[in-house]
Amino acid sequence: MKLSFNEGTTWESASLQQNLELCEKYGYDYIEIRTIDQLIDYLKENTLDDLKEYFDTHHIKPLSLNALCFFNNRKKEDEEKIIEEFKEYLEICKKINCEYICVVPSNIDVTEKGKTLTEEVNASCVRVLTQLSDLAEPYGVKIAIEFIGIPQNTVNTFAQAFDIVKQVDRENVGLVYDTFQFTGMGSRFEDVTDDAAEKIFIFHINDVDGFPVGQMHDTNRVWPGHGVIDLEAHLKRLKELNYDFAASVELFRPEYYQMDPEEVIKKAKETTMEVLEKYYK
Repeated sequence: MKLSFNEGTTWESASLQQNLELCEKYGYDYIEIRTIDQLIDYLKENTLDDLKEYFDTHHIKPLSLNALCFFNNRKKEDEEKIIEEFKEYLEICKKINCEYICVVPSNIDVTEKGKTLTEEVNASCVRVLTQLSDLAEPYGVKIAIEFIGIPQNTVNTFAQAFDIVKQVDRENVGLVYDTFQFTGMGSRFEDVTDDAAEKIFIFHINDVDGFPVGQMHDTNRVWPGHGVIDLEAHLKRLKELNYDFAASVELFRPEYYQMDPEEVIKKAKETTMEVLEKYYK
């Protein structure tokens, strides 16, 4: 199992350049690049050629562009903007040799319709993801949909996200399996069936304070092994599915943003490895 760092973990405290240097120092294998802010800030003073050169000359490599946000159930003009943004991401992936783009479903309020039927949500996701799949195929890029474990998100359980992926039925469309999102809305291990094995593209590892289902938020995330998530159960199931690619630590805790980013990156690795080592080398 390789180790990855998601830039959300130092979102307010470090730049992409700092994260690259610190992740390299502490032996991470991959980084998930926040395209919505940290990459934008990086490109104000650097180029994609600079970023490619860093990856070419260092151990750490890009795992994903994270993320294309709120892709489904949008107005026509907004959906067109999403498609154009995705095309830009594909060119970035080509430049820096990045294999994955994470995509995030819309929150209900984004649709500006109030409540939305699950049937409508799923149909919109399938339609847009199929279009994105067609665009990504010539680039060799894979799309990983991350269900969001909060009540207001349109795709908020593993079962729903996996059903959408199965309906799309494309080799380059799969899932982000995130332990926080899984816990947030009470996703069930029995829904992680054997046929999910080849569709789990990216694994996010994290933990959370002990709030009831439906009341957990990103800011409640804590170091792996320091919360209430049964991480051993998740790792056992992933091991059964022969998943052995990468574990990407992703935390959004405000207290961690106040810490020195080097300490955060060091601590994130230590706590993640302590959990992983029971099932993976």
